[in-house]
Amino acid sequence: MKPVIHCLSPQGRTGGRVYLRMIHEVTADWIDWRTLPDYKRTYAVRRGRKLRHLARLAPRIRDLKTEPGTFLWDDLSILLFTPEMRARTVFVFHHYEPLQFDSWPVEPLLWRRLFTTLAQCRAVVCVAPFWAAFLRARGVRNVQVIYNAFDLTEIDKVRAMDPADCKARLGLPQDEVSVYAGKAVHWKGIDTVAGAIEDTPGLHLVTTGSNTVGSPGRHFDLPRPQYLELLRACDVGVFTPSMQEGWSRCAAEALLLGVPCLIRPIAGLGDLANLATQPSPDLDRLAQQIRERAVTTPDESRTVYETLARFDTAYFHNAWSRLLTQATGP
Repeated sequence: MKPVIHCLSPQGRTGGRVYLRMIHEVTADWIDWRTLPDYKRTYAVRRGRKLRHLARLAPRIRDLKTEPGTFLWDDLSILLFTPEMRARTVFVFHHYEPLQFDSWPVEPLLWRRLFTTLAQCRAVVCVAPFWAAFLRARGVRNVQVIYNAFDLTEIDKVRAMDPADCKARLGLPQDEVSVYAGKAVHWKGIDTVAGAIEDTPGLHLVTTGSNTVGSPGRHFDLPRPQYLELLRACDVGVFTPSMQEGWSRCAAEALLLGVPCLIRPIAGLGDLANLATQPSPDLDRLAQQIRERAVTTPDESRTVYETLARFDTAYFHNAWSRLLTQATGP
């Protein structure tokens, strides 16, 4: 009989949802996954959505108290768990960002309580060393790092494409430097990059995602295969978030696809920048930096690829299988 693990639905487009889906995918042959709705992702209005989410989820969690199995959780609703349930929980801590508090003034109090609660869990997993240190400083000792991982078969297929052909298919100018600034959502730094390079001849801003900030550049909202082609078509990536990132999947995939980057070393994104030896953007001379990065040598691209290629699906499968075997065991 397969071990049972209860989890919130991993559906969604954020890096955290991708991470959870990958856990499901690499363990699907030996784990019986049972999911609950992640209500907070269904609300169009952000204000108060986490409190509404907790209220709707509370009866479902009460029903789980007598259910056998383990819990894989990454949500404030763990505060509704009993101590016995937490002892059966592996918690995935993506990141902590006060800028995203949509249920002020209650939400900060809930997060403060979360940090004391995590010590009761079977294990806590982070995607970057920064966040492991962050939690240990708050008294959580049972923390380990399992990085974001990537399907290298998918990456290598796109990496073999000619960037000029990708530009042509996507309608990007061949004679300009296409600057990928990441997802056009709040606190990702799109306006910072746009302001630093506006009116600079030969630089072309590119963004992706749901575009909640009104990107001033060329914006794309694409299925994943075309999204990866877009990254391959870009010449330089610039990541200047104001939010404390987990370990940016957008930036890591751009690097794997041969795009040299400028990365602000904030929170987990700093761990990625250090690992891949990517310089930090200087907004006073960003246009010049971009032109310099656009002529990065193939040797650097190959070295960065080899560094990040360690985090493939085999790595992810082994790390999570080992942890979940321990968590579901006696």
